[in-house]
Amino acid sequence: MEGANQTTVTEFVLLGLSGHPMLETVFFVLVLWMYLVILLGNGILIIVTVYDSHLHTPMYFFLGNLSFLDICYTTSSVPLVLDSFLTQRKTISFSGCTVQMFLSFAMGATECVLLSMMAFDRYVAICKPLRYPVIMSKGTYVSMATGSWIAGAITSTVQTSLAMKLPFCGDNVINHFTCEILAVLKLACADILPNVISMTVADIIFLVFPVLFIFTSYVFILSTILRIPSAEGRRKAFSTCSAHLTVVIIFYGTIFFMYVKPKSKDSLGVTKEDVTDKFISMFYGLVTPMLNPLIYSLRNKDVKTAVKRLLVFKCYYAQKCKLFCSHNKGQKHD
Repeated sequence: MEGANQTTVTEFVLLGLSGHPMLETVFFVLVLWMYLVILLGNGILIIVTVYDSHLHTPMYFFLGNLSFLDICYTTSSVPLVLDSFLTQRKTISFSGCTVQMFLSFAMGATECVLLSMMAFDRYVAICKPLRYPVIMSKGTYVSMATGSWIAGAITSTVQTSLAMKLPFCGDNVINHFTCEILAVLKLACADILPNVISMTVADIIFLVFPVLFIFTSYVFILSTILRIPSAEGRRKAFSTCSAHLTVVIIFYGTIFFMYVKPKSKDSLGVTKEDVTDKFISMFYGLVTPMLNPLIYSLRNKDVKTAVKRLLVFKCYYAQKCKLFCSHNKGQKHD
């Protein structure tokens, strides 16, 4: 805790789009609209997976977890981003930055593990269909989802603790929309090598290993699908995992592009965090959670049918309530 005692920074300034004030209004409307779509789309998926008994299966249980996770992930950062577009001094307290960093890191790590669990579910469904009810029992898939959340919380606790124990005694301007951990580490006035090593280990565990696991699962899945004799059988088998594969490609593709792409530097060798970089960050934080429910609903007949049943039930219930109220009103007049 000695490093923490040397910290003189009590708040951080989020740079965001301060250098582009004309874009802030446009971004505010865009981000707010996307956030509302995320809440609506993922909220509907959670409701139908909970209340529709036809969707009480491992795949839709994981899907409900993914939707809830996307809501939590965006809620941990979007209100802060929206507030930064409306205020002149875009500050966040040290403790507030810690909480926001923990939540966003935990949600991101949890999603990496959860997507690999969903890949395993698809592998068992396609490659071992007769043993699927035994392998993917309720106890198993609930434990898999719980383990994903616990793993994300543990790694986030470790990374956030290591980051916020560093002394911050100089610059407190974070060149980002939120308290992104890499942007915060740049401000520490101490050796961050232990943090870099810890982050590298976390990246291997939560990015590399899940990607390899998902890739291996889909190698077996595609191999099994190609051995199905009928074209209709192959189409049906692939349709059960196409939505998950699309989400995986968007999610991991954005992450790797964001962190692996080369950075442009000026004459002093300082990395330029231009508007393009921040667009990429926003795509990862907003567009992916927004697309997930659309991908699963558009590519999945069960989800579309469940949504229709839900809408029909709501319309029927509203009509019954209206008739009941009209009947009571007529009796009062009599």
